[in-house]
Amino acid sequence: MAAAPFLTRGIELDALLVAVVDNIVERLAGERGTLYLVDGRTRTLTSVVAHLPELERIRLDFGQGIAGTVATEGKLLAVADPVNDPRFDPTFDRQTGFTTRSMLVVPIRDSAGAVIGVLQVLNAARGHFDASDERRAVELAASAGQVLEATSLYAELRARGPVEGHSQRPGPRYTFNQIVGESPTMQAVYAIVRKAAGTDASVLITGESGTGKELIARAVHVNSPRRAGPFIKVDCTTLPEPLIENELFGHDRGAFTGADRTTPGKFEVANGGTLFIDEIGELPSHLQGKLLRVLQDREFERVGGTTTIKTDIRVICATHRDLVGMVDAERFREDLYYRIRVVPIELPPLRSRGRDDLLRLVEHFVDKFGRRHDRAIQRVTPAAIDRLLAHDWPGNIRELENCIESAVVLGDNGIVDADDLPLGRRRVAGRDLTAGPGPSPGPDLGDPELTLAMVERMHIERVLAACGGNQSEAARRLGIGRNTLARKIDGE
Repeated sequence: MAAAPFLTRGIELDALLVAVVDNIVERLAGERGTLYLVDGRTRTLTSVVAHLPELERIRLDFGQGIAGTVATEGKLLAVADPVNDPRFDPTFDRQTGFTTRSMLVVPIRDSAGAVIGVLQVLNAARGHFDASDERRAVELAASAGQVLEATSLYAELRARGPVEGHSQRPGPRYTFNQIVGESPTMQAVYAIVRKAAGTDASVLITGESGTGKELIARAVHVNSPRRAGPFIKVDCTTLPEPLIENELFGHDRGAFTGADRTTPGKFEVANGGTLFIDEIGELPSHLQGKLLRVLQDREFERVGGTTTIKTDIRVICATHRDLVGMVDAERFREDLYYRIRVVPIELPPLRSRGRDDLLRLVEHFVDKFGRRHDRAIQRVTPAAIDRLLAHDWPGNIRELENCIESAVVLGDNGIVDADDLPLGRRRVAGRDLTAGPGPSPGPDLGDPELTLAMVERMHIERVLAACGGNQSEAARRLGIGRNTLARKIDGE
C-alpha cells in the first residue's frame, strides 16, 4: 500500500482512514479490521475505523485486551485461539454478537519509532494468520504510519506535545485533513461542507482574510463526486484587470497581437472538476455578466472566438468583501450574487474560535515547521501561550502560521518562548494589551501633530507586518489594488 493516494489534501479523515483499513483487510484476507489511534498523553486507544456497525467507538486503556497489550509492548501479536488467551478481552464480542476466531494485531509507528496506532485484523479466511501474513502486516502498518504522520491529527498522537493547557477530552478530534479545529463554529462549517460536497451547487465562502477559505473550497471538492477531476484556482487579485478575462475564458489564435496559438482558459482546464474563483469581489463589472452566463448555461466563447464551448464544472467562489454592500452600491451584479451564493459558508475569524482551537493550531504548526526546518521543539512556554492567547490575530490563521514558523526557527534549546514570537504591541482605547518587545504603539487618532499621510503610512506598515510582508494579502485587507499599495510603499 502506497501512502500517497491516501493523502489528498482536505479529504474527510474518516474516509481516508477507512480506505487505509479496507485496503489492509483485503490484502490480509481478514473478515474485519480496526484501526486504533493512540493518545499517548492519556495512555488510551480509540477506534477511528472499525468494521463493527454495532459500536460507534471503542476505547481501551493501555494493556487492555490484545490491542492494548500491543500498544503497551510495541510488538506484533498473532493469536490463533483468542478465547483461550488470557490477554483477550471478550467484552466487545459479547456486546456485538461477533465471534473472534483469530487475530493479527500490529503496532503502527511514526518515523521516530513511537507507537501512534494499532492495527487489528480479525478472522483469517484460511483459519489463521501465518508468518507471511505477519510480514505483510508489518509492511502495511509502516505505510499506515506514513499516512498518519502526514495528516493534521498526528500532533495529537504523540506521548507529549509541546503545548500544554488545552483540553484533553478522550480520543483524537478531527474532521478534514489539514483543517485543524473542532470548535462549535467550525463544526457548523464542516456540516455545510459535507452537505455541499454531495451536490454540484455553487458555493460562496466568505470570511476575513487568512481564515482558510481555499482549504474549505478544496474540502468541498475532494469530498465530492468530482474528486478525480481537477481543482483549478483563479485569484482575481493577482492578475491585472485586462488579463482576467483571458485567464478565465482563454483566447483563440489571432485574438490580439502576439496570440500566435489558441490557449484554453480555466473554464476549459477545469472541465470535469471544480473552478475556485478567489476574491470574486475583485472581478471587473464587464466580466460579471459573462461569468453569470457560464453559471447558468455552462457555455462560453474564448476571447476573439466565435465557437461556443460547453464546460462541465462546479464553481466555488470566495471573498473577504461585503458583497451585499457591493450589490447595494451597484458594484456587483445582484443576479450573479444569488447565482454564486446557492450554498453560503461563512468562516469564523480565529479570535472567535476559542482557546482550544487556537492551541491545537499552535501545536499543529509547531509540529509542521519543526519537521520542515529540522527543529525539534519540545515545549512552548506558558509565557508564550499567554501571549498567543492575548493576541487578537487580525491576520487570522495565516498570521498565526507565519508567527509559529518564525518562532520555531528562532527558538533555542527546543523551546519557544514569548520573546521568540514576532508579535508587536497592540492598543485598544489607549490600553496596552500585549506585553513584550515589538514596534511602538500605533498613532492616536485625532492627534493634531499627525498628518493623514503619516497615519496611512503607519497603518500600511502594520498591515504588511501582519501579512508577513505579503503585499497581495495586505492589499486585500486594505481594500486597495496591489499596484496602488506598491505605489504607496514607494512613497508616490
